[in-house]
Amino acid sequence: MKKYLNLFDFKQKVDYKTEVLSGLTVALALVPEAVAFALIAGLSPLTGLYAAFVMGLVTSILGGRPGMISGATGAVAVVIVALAISHGPEYVFATVVLAGIIQIIAGVLRLGKLMRLVPHPVIFGFVNGLAIIIFMSQLDQFKDPSGNWLTDLPLYILLELVLLTMFIIWGLPKITKAIPASLVAILAVFGIVVGFGIDTKTVGDIASIQGGFPPFHIPDVPFNLDTLILILPYAAIVAGVGLIESLLTLNIIDEITETRGRGNKEAVAQGTANILSGVFSGMGGCAMLGQSLINISNGARARLSGIVAAVALLLFVMFGAGLIEQLPMAALTGLMIMVAIGTFEWASLRTFNKMPKSDIFVMVVVTLVTVFLHNLALAVVVGVIIAALVFAWDNAKRIRARKSIDERGIKHYEIYGPLFFGSTTVFNEKFDVLNDPDEIIIDFKESRVVDMSAIEALNKITERYMKVGKIVHLRHLSPDCQKLLKNADKIIDVNVMEDPSYRVMADKV
Repeated sequence: MKKYLNLFDFKQKVDYKTEVLSGLTVALALVPEAVAFALIAGLSPLTGLYAAFVMGLVTSILGGRPGMISGATGAVAVVIVALAISHGPEYVFATVVLAGIIQIIAGVLRLGKLMRLVPHPVIFGFVNGLAIIIFMSQLDQFKDPSGNWLTDLPLYILLELVLLTMFIIWGLPKITKAIPASLVAILAVFGIVVGFGIDTKTVGDIASIQGGFPPFHIPDVPFNLDTLILILPYAAIVAGVGLIESLLTLNIIDEITETRGRGNKEAVAQGTANILSGVFSGMGGCAMLGQSLINISNGARARLSGIVAAVALLLFVMFGAGLIEQLPMAALTGLMIMVAIGTFEWASLRTFNKMPKSDIFVMVVVTLVTVFLHNLALAVVVGVIIAALVFAWDNAKRIRARKSIDERGIKHYEIYGPLFFGSTTVFNEKFDVLNDPDEIIIDFKESRVVDMSAIEALNKITERYMKVGKIVHLRHLSPDCQKLLKNADKIIDVNVMEDPSYRVMADKV
């Protein structure tokens, strides 16, 4: 069954059976998610299903991470719900198209490399928060249509079916991996419910998924500046949220599979998919960590599984709605709970007494923001900002100055650590201007001048020595530091000694 599959630029060994079965499993798991996210966004269920089909198909073919699944997501839904309520679905479609254009621009400009700036505690927090969201979203299945918790027999039946699903998913791989355990679990629970006529909640109880092929149409909105001003903020947020969630998911799948995806190519694929989603009546979306993990855990590694999932989802909508609507939600709930359990980074809990407190703080904050605000982009941005501030604070305290006086009576200050905005105050405190000899040397062999604040600090310290008639030499400034000083001389009056080129002294030892 293993052959080579070559789709565009991707070529690897593919197990067709695993890819097809995994794709079918993912398609079944996509149905309730897509419907639920569409309802959250204030749109019809079909807009979510169409988005899942288009996003899944396009990104599977063109994306930079084979095996990763995209579709309609809650992160996008919470962004567009206000626009959907105030202006209707056509403006949502236009927003999704504009978001896709922004994402393509980001990919072309190779902004995917910015994900390198996301530290590991932020990724841990993002993953843990998403796992908690996936788990909490399943709790709605334990409520009746009025929003009250199920009791007595309906609750017991649901719990038993959910636990059975989880047991099969956990236990079957220990016996055989010939067929995806999640697909076996869904079919087994479906067979039990139908065979014994058990009365339990089904997909059809959420909403009907019956529909045709996604209709193509240009969003029916006025093409003028007012429309652009209205949808641009929403589009920018959708683009940002989509890229952050997609690229983080890509990094996580990279770690699991020990391979490397292409972030910029994925950004272009996500943008293309969102543009097509908008013109094919979809609500847009991005990569889905839960469904991607289902796919990867089933053994899928190629593009074929994502293509199968997207096509199967469309076939469900067009021809199999009656059958799919009979699927018990208990099976899908059990599947998603297992996904949540597998998604959570349990190893992160063991770091609480071993890792720096600042990293633990960042991880917890990102998790809490993700869970309570359901804003993944905000959670990641907040985490990166906190981590950057902690890094700056730690480095600000690391600047040191070793002091000595040579046989000629010249005092040497050997600077250690980066000189930047956070360390300038400590840097200035190292010097004893009034009591120093008439000539001093500040040696930057083990330091770097990083930014404008550092240049201003040099300006201030040399100015202080000049006022009392003392000479300062700056030694071992690296070429990039010298260039920085030369450029800054057009903005800041850098006090200089003897060097007419850089207007600072760079003596040879």
